[in-house]
Amino acid sequence: MSRDRDRGRERESIQRGPNPPVRPDGGTESGSTWGARWAVARRELASLRSEKTIILALSIQLFIAAFSSFLVVGLVSLYDPGSVDGYQTEVAVTGDDIDTLLRVANGQDGVTAERYGDRGSAYDAFDDGRVSAVLDANRNADGQLSVRATVPEEGLRTTLLVVQIRNTLENVERVERQQNADEGRLERSPIPVPTSIQSSPYVGFTYTILLPLLCFLPVFISGSIVVDSLIEERQRGTLELLRVAPLSLAEIVDAKLVATAALAPLQAIAWFLLLAVNGTAIAAPAALVVLVAALSLLVVTVGVAVALWAPDRRQAQLLYSMATVGGLVVATVLPEHPANTVAKFALGNPTTATWGLLAAYCLVAVGAFIALRGGIGRLEPDAL
Repeated sequence: MSRDRDRGRERESIQRGPNPPVRPDGGTESGSTWGARWAVARRELASLRSEKTIILALSIQLFIAAFSSFLVVGLVSLYDPGSVDGYQTEVAVTGDDIDTLLRVANGQDGVTAERYGDRGSAYDAFDDGRVSAVLDANRNADGQLSVRATVPEEGLRTTLLVVQIRNTLENVERVERQQNADEGRLERSPIPVPTSIQSSPYVGFTYTILLPLLCFLPVFISGSIVVDSLIEERQRGTLELLRVAPLSLAEIVDAKLVATAALAPLQAIAWFLLLAVNGTAIAAPAALVVLVAALSLLVVTVGVAVALWAPDRRQAQLLYSMATVGGLVVATVLPEHPANTVAKFALGNPTTATWGLLAAYCLVAVGAFIALRGGIGRLEPDAL
């Protein structure tokens, strides 16, 4: 009976054909693994729909990009209330030397200054709500002008008011320095500066804060996604099941890495389109997409390396956060900060250093990916 059973198994194996040859890493060879890689990539992207944190982050970015014009006006008004038409603050000016302060305050956009000869009446007007603040200006024995500001204790109105008063006092300081220079009281003359700057505060905020935020946030989120994904595969034991695809460990990592790294440039393209709809022009969108893609590949590669070598999820996220912070510290010593690189490409005035840094980011990202592939080749899959 045993001989007949063995002969039946032999005939069955001949009819089915030989099993795929086993690779050194435990996977199996096949004619093409692109279909299996695509299946892993689709599985990786489909799993994001169940991650509420990722969906929330994407929703926030979508809101920022879709309502960028509204947000820029609102946020800029927090530190530059004079940029909002119709906003006016009434302040009481009192003290022993108020001429300079009164002249500068009335010349400031959004501020109306009223002279009060008596300090008591000025503070009474503040308590009654007739004025928003009190500026008490006095000159000491050394000839220095000292201004004491009294404003409400709390609230959004106080924030706007403090910013306006700060700008007013900065202009007063500027006038005082110029007067001291004209009267020969300074050892060195100050550098001449224009009396006014004809520029929009919205431009600086949009291109130096809002746009870099929309470019870099998807990059860091992509790195965090791949860290969580690989750690969960290891802890649940599904990474071993994926190798039966048939795919090697390196091919599985490739599929996950490419699928996750592609999210950032795709998001950047969508955000650029929404910014264009809101009237924010991007001079070199192709260069920015390449920049985001290079940074995404670099950060996701670092995330994969951390997830493969870290013992658990907590340490993996800690190491990834430390690597991200370290990268930001290194960016401060570069000839040009990445945020400035984004702004220059967006405004259409990149320098030679800007293009050089873009090429350097691409080379570093490709080098990191090659190094990761070499490290995975020396990694024992069964040890994960």
